[in-house]
Amino acid sequence: MINLILCGGSGTRLWPISRTLLPKQFVPLFDGQSLFQKTVLRNQPFCDQFLIVSNQEQYFLALDQMQALKKSPSEVFDAQFVLESVARNTAPAIALACMAVDPEEIIFVTPSDHLIKDQVAYEAAVSKAQALAKQNQLVTFGIKPTYPETGFGYIEADGLDVLSFKEKPELALAESYLQQGNFYWNSGMFCFKAGLFLAELAAHASDIHQTCLDAYAQTEKGEFLRIPLAAMQAIPADSIDYAVMEQSALVKVIPSDIGWSDLGSFESLDQELPKDENGNTQIEKGVLLNAKNNLIIGSQRTIVLIDLEDLMIIDSEDALLIAPKGSGQKIKTVVETLKQQGSDLPQIHRTAHRPWGTYTVLESAEKYKIKRIVVKPGKTLSLQKHLHRSEHWVVVSGTATVTVGEKIALVRPNESTYIPIGEKHRLANEGRLDLVLIEAQVGEYTGEDDIIRFEDHYGRV
Repeated sequence: MINLILCGGSGTRLWPISRTLLPKQFVPLFDGQSLFQKTVLRNQPFCDQFLIVSNQEQYFLALDQMQALKKSPSEVFDAQFVLESVARNTAPAIALACMAVDPEEIIFVTPSDHLIKDQVAYEAAVSKAQALAKQNQLVTFGIKPTYPETGFGYIEADGLDVLSFKEKPELALAESYLQQGNFYWNSGMFCFKAGLFLAELAAHASDIHQTCLDAYAQTEKGEFLRIPLAAMQAIPADSIDYAVMEQSALVKVIPSDIGWSDLGSFESLDQELPKDENGNTQIEKGVLLNAKNNLIIGSQRTIVLIDLEDLMIIDSEDALLIAPKGSGQKIKTVVETLKQQGSDLPQIHRTAHRPWGTYTVLESAEKYKIKRIVVKPGKTLSLQKHLHRSEHWVVVSGTATVTVGEKIALVRPNESTYIPIGEKHRLANEGRLDLVLIEAQVGEYTGEDDIIRFEDHYGRV
């Protein structure tokens, strides 16, 4: 069985810890592990291969985090990546992945950002689903509801038979679902044969099926499958529920009580984090006086609370969120407002992850920016130039191989180099240790989009 992990989504409801370039599934929220890593570990016992659908930026995050899970250098995760140039929702993502495998292969589709705490019950539910999938059924998982949630879709069932799918209900309707007892939260997990899913997609959403076929035919195939932008844009966007599951007569549901949470809000995250004797989130650095039932996330600074209750305090390097519990759904509005203001805060943290390493913005002001850059051993940045800024690099540790124009030089600790505006340049780390340097940018514009790439080892443009 292949675990198809869907890594899309920007996790705006968990801003500011979740950003577009580091969404919630890759943030180490639990014991130093991310939800993506927990998904891999949870499914590794019964899945012999991973098929991961993500965008280009998330590919490198996922690859690094899978590498970090290795118990030894010789351990190998059998993983293939499908890279979408633009998101088109779950139906096309799953279809494109299914086109890359044998039609008789059992596909177990899981989001990358859910938490499941009962591994024994989970494996039992997956085993039941796998057996039904082998009998040519499209299987979904219904989570036994514990309260009348209005933010989830519901599945009405009679045993294993699906009677109907329900949209997110009003509170009164959700309460009635809970009382009836045969309604389940729609988990977003599925199990079926790859070929059967594609056949049902062709029968019920032929436009999606055909445009996915056309896109897959144009796919760049190598260490990953990359779908061209124009081909992706031609695919109608739709969810697997609307396109297939609500239309097909072959759908079964596995009622599941597995300790499931989609962690779609800070309120739901608050339920999963360790608490002190007063109901506050346990934090490493803090002083809490007469403070009760507060969600506190932050590790850089000492956080002091006095006479406060039922608040959410989310402290990141470059943004601070304070709100009463129950207002978490309004964070999406905050993110949209920041986007309208032209802020980078919804997009990226102060520390940004790249395929070659990381950079941290130490200071940014009009006409200049200072960064700390870390390049991993054996990695190389793209051959590029900038139209609006010059750059000055000072090596802190490691040895940099620097290309400026036609010249190539080694730059060692406490040495520096200068890149004029408009000059082609490249930075590489050919050593065995991390390369750390300080970059000072000076110019009329220092935005991240002022870059023209000529060559790139990672296929970026």
